[in-house]
Amino acid sequence: MIPISDDKPAARFPFMVILLIILNCAVFWREMMEFQHIEAFIETHGMIPARDFAGGLNLRPYFTSMFLHGGLAHLLMNLWALWIFGDNIEGVMGPARFTLFYLACGFAAALAHAAVHPFSEVPVVGASGAIAGVMGAYLILFPTARIKMFTLLVFYPVFFEIPAFVFLIIWFMGQIFSGAIAFEQARSTMSEPVGIAFIAHAGGFLAGILLLPFFKKRKKRR
Repeated sequence: MIPISDDKPAARFPFMVILLIILNCAVFWREMMEFQHIEAFIETHGMIPARDFAGGLNLRPYFTSMFLHGGLAHLLMNLWALWIFGDNIEGVMGPARFTLFYLACGFAAALAHAAVHPFSEVPVVGASGAIAGVMGAYLILFPTARIKMFTLLVFYPVFFEIPAFVFLIIWFMGQIFSGAIAFEQARSTMSEPVGIAFIAHAGGFLAGILLLPFFKKRKKRR
């Protein structure tokens, strides 16, 4: 299932969401310019748990890694989710608070992955953890919003709507389940966790829920 849109109009123009989309695209273009040395580029700016967590908390890669992506599909899927859910959260927080919230969730996501896989030498990249935090905040603020979904049923496109809380809870449980499987496979085979950083997604989602009260604007009393 792929979310297409929601029925909740933004409270204000999503200036920071658009700026983050542009920034992620610009950094991805910079990655492509380094295609001959892409592995070294990713290792330098991605977050590597064995180096940046177990070897001492090196904060810079926790933030630079959330602007890198492993491919065009990775980039587009992340930015599409940011566009759907981010405008409403920015509308609640305002651009400055939203930016800090986004970065805090991305940091928490990378930290969660590093804590579960502390000796992994595989770089972690992507905005998924930060965007997962935005989705967590959306679950709390707009649980009954309607999300338009798309899926293929034997090559036939199907469109339908479901409440936001149904989609987001299913998505979150999928990350937990997949992360547990990935952890057990890495542990049992004594190999590196590769592929999608599911624990980072789950960590970012929970961070979004927990951090929301600190970034949400309080209504002024008359």
